[in-house]
Amino acid sequence: MNRKERYNTVVARFQEWMPEAESELHYGSPFQLLVAVILSAQCTDKRVNLVTPALFARYPDAQTMAKASVEDIFALVKSISYPNSKAAHLLETARQLQERFDGAVPSDIDVLMSLPGVGRKTANVIASIIYDQPVIAVDTHVFRVSHRLGLSQGKTPEAVERDLERHIPEPLRPRAHHWLILFGRYTCKSQRPLCAQCPFTDLCVTPKEH
Repeated sequence: MNRKERYNTVVARFQEWMPEAESELHYGSPFQLLVAVILSAQCTDKRVNLVTPALFARYPDAQTMAKASVEDIFALVKSISYPNSKAAHLLETARQLQERFDGAVPSDIDVLMSLPGVGRKTANVIASIIYDQPVIAVDTHVFRVSHRLGLSQGKTPEAVERDLERHIPEPLRPRAHHWLILFGRYTCKSQRPLCAQCPFTDLCVTPKEH
């Protein structure tokens, strides 16, 4: 099976197995998604969703959060991993959004990456989900699954991103991002993957690791 056939097979099976795939983060606006994704770094979506209702009730937009103090934000996100740095990033990001973009979340990936706490993965998530741009964010789940399914041998997230975007049609990329994340989160886990529930066992290129 060549690379094109492998991609076509994986995409077709995901379309049948997981026709609906979307972010598990809860949010009500582009700003709230940005905040949630910043908080989700090295933290579970489940934990983030427990924290954000109170955070968004207090600071629903960039304008209100920009007027907060780091201490106030920290008190609301202290159960999240790395709360000190994330609280500082959220405050400064809110201030920059207010000062530079009148509170709106920009769509340009490079501009997004200029905001505190926003790396390429976070920028791609926002661009994909909010602005439907044909990009694929590569986190640890996407990176692992892409290698196990033989979709990429890239050594870095950026290299894997290039491979995925080269072979997955643009209209499917936003959904493909969620396919790979959810599959890696619940089935193709880093430790003790649920191979008996996997629809891709015949395509897995690293069975000895399992």
